[in-house]
Amino acid sequence: MSVGLRWLKFNAVGGVGIAVQLAALWLFKSGFGWSLEPATAAAVEVAVLHNFFWHERWTWNERSGGWRARLGRLVRFNFTTGFLSIVSNVLFTRFLVDRFSVPYGSANLAAIALRSILNFLAAEYLVFRK
Repeated sequence: MSVGLRWLKFNAVGGVGIAVQLAALWLFKSGFGWSLEPATAAAVEVAVLHNFFWHERWTWNERSGGWRARLGRLVRFNFTTGFLSIVSNVLFTRFLVDRFSVPYGSANLAAIALRSILNFLAAEYLVFRK
């Protein structure tokens, strides 16, 4: 599969993941009353797990393998894409909310956009490598 097609699939999964993340953020922050940092971190992890499942099934489906290979990819996905996403989302979201009074949902959306290219590169060359 070409990198261009894979990039489109990655973004399609990510687009749904954005909706999952924002819904989870709203649930944790407004529904459960969590403070911004843990709500953001938990919402990102929910989206990371969602995205991993769909990347396994669709974006990088030709690189499947057995359960050990999948478990290894899940660990790598969480330590690369997941870790980068949580750190950048928490820090950048907090920065935009505190410094510029951006609503937390909009700030989180900006943080997602900022890290998408790095996440694709990490997934392509570190997580789902051939």
